Amino acid sequence: MSVQDRKRWDERYKAAARVALPAPDPLLFQFTPPVTSMRGEQRALDLACGIGQNGLWLAGQGYSVDLLDISREALRRAQSEAHALGLRRVNFLQVDLDEAALATEAYDLVCVFRYFQRDLLPRIRECVSPGGRVIYQTYTVAALRELPELNPRYLAEQGELAGAFADWDILRSDESELFDQVVALKPDNRGDGDGFGGF
Repeated sequence: MSVQDRKRWDERYKAAARVALPAPDPLLFQFTPPVTSMRGEQRALDLACGIGQNGLWLAGQGYSVDLLDISREALRRAQSEAHALGLRRVNFLQVDLDEAALATEAYDLVCVFRYFQRDLLPRIRECVSPGGRVIYQTYTVAALRELPELNPRYLAEQGELAGAFADWDILRSDESELFDQVVALKPDNRGDGDGFGGF
């Protein structure tokens, strides 16, 4: 993204500073595995986190969470909310996702909501640990009928999101007029049985 993009998002989040923190996405309630002390620290990534309602909810469930976004204003709001909630295991990282380097097999759970960038998909796949999962929801090209202001460059084609994880264990794949949703488990070939399984 350009400097202009970053400024645009900063202005958007600054204008919405008094808006209440939204509820976490319902997909997280249904598909987030519980943290278990038997597995040690469990790490999550909220990619393009905005003001962080999803990542902060994950932190509240016991995950150590990295929140990534291009907007400093959004991350400031997320940090303020984390402080108010008493959440400590949260990192706030201002990152241009066009250039983001995601550590290999670093996360047990990666969530992405309302953000789609094709060339980021391989990096998302690589950063999930074996047995971990991705929870992803994004706008589709069909959404242009109702939301013509969306940029077609950042909209998923029919079946594209599920196709990006076709070799994983798909727990959910659903397309509507607005959204494409995928929840997928990364294969765990280590044979040690410590993956999240089919929860």
